[in-house]
Amino acid sequence: MKAEIIAVGTELLMGQIVNTNAQYIARACADIGVGVYYQTVVGDNPERMMETFRIAMSRADVVICTGGLGPTQDDLTKDVLAELVRQKLVLHRPSMEKIEELFRKRNMPMVESNARQALMPEHSDPLQNDTGLAVGVALTFEGTHFILLPGPPKEMKPMFDRYAAPWIQSRLEGVQPLHSVMLKFAGIGESLLEHELIDLIKEQTDPTIAPYAKEGEVAIRLTTRAATAAEAESRLKPLEEEIRRRLGQHVYASEDITIEQQIVRMLKERGQKLAVAESCSGGLLSDMLTAIPGSSAAFAGGIVCYSNELKHKLLGVPMEQLEGPSALGAISEQTARTLAEQLLVRVTADYGISVTGVAGPDESEGKPVGTVYVGLAVRGGQTTVFPLQLSGNRESIKLRSAKSALYQLWKLLKT
Repeated sequence: MKAEIIAVGTELLMGQIVNTNAQYIARACADIGVGVYYQTVVGDNPERMMETFRIAMSRADVVICTGGLGPTQDDLTKDVLAELVRQKLVLHRPSMEKIEELFRKRNMPMVESNARQALMPEHSDPLQNDTGLAVGVALTFEGTHFILLPGPPKEMKPMFDRYAAPWIQSRLEGVQPLHSVMLKFAGIGESLLEHELIDLIKEQTDPTIAPYAKEGEVAIRLTTRAATAAEAESRLKPLEEEIRRRLGQHVYASEDITIEQQIVRMLKERGQKLAVAESCSGGLLSDMLTAIPGSSAAFAGGIVCYSNELKHKLLGVPMEQLEGPSALGAISEQTARTLAEQLLVRVTADYGISVTGVAGPDESEGKPVGTVYVGLAVRGGQTTVFPLQLSGNRESIKLRSAKSALYQLWKLLKT
């Protein structure tokens, strides 16, 4: 069964918001055995929306649409679909009662246009909105299944998971679901990973191998169709084992999590904590770690020592080491070592990571852009410094510096 995702909204076309809904729906469709073949974005224009719906009908079995279910005059998705399927819009009474009750509780008059959120084509199935007001729609017309979902992710996600996905599954006769394993890699780039696995990729049939890459991360998804989880595992496991045999030193997880999530998990399991001292990464490493719920149990904190003055005052790096004719400089192996070690003198933590380097756009201390040193100090153990020569713009170098630091800690923790 082929699916097309249509996102409705002029704000998407203008780049005012990012279409995260399509990513979520595509993954969820794969889990229930529906392959997404097309993704389309269309503005709030009824003629173009109608054309988009007709094109989708010609090439997809399932058309999943997000956006345009609200109360304003530019929320036209239900109107256009009703015209397409030649059905009038009728009021879904439970949704209308929910809207009326909300306004009563707020002691506010209800603007008549709010009733638009409770409309649906007369021969469609309602999809309950547990976190908002606009009712969703599911219907079949001339062999194509249509799903209309609200645009806000906090409304769209639970509606799809709880109501739309089961509705679609009830129409999937004899379609085996997809089963996948996601392998996450660190410390290796996309091109080298592909080089190491090129024979497997070229020979793939079932299971399939799909590499994914984004800034600072590489992943591989292994996928097969099977009636049961046990059958899927029997196909996926040999391939996963072969990949691990070749690149196991880089596989930090077999699920779709970031390396910082894995680091926090490992530290919590050990009852240990990490502290960081950041120069060129500018607090990015701390931000990545604190974005994880529960990270306070594993992350003691960080110091952004961007200037030489703060490197000296907060972490005790001698000024003669940082500045002067014979100084090694802030961008040096010795400064990375001192920063990491002095963290553990001042902070109650088991590991100290330092990051110092040149993020660009200009060279510094006579060192080229992308020169970075990562220090890793272990309480009661040794300190290691890892020199890096990274490419990319300023943002890329900062992110790769932070990811590289986490990779070195992961290698230490997994031993």
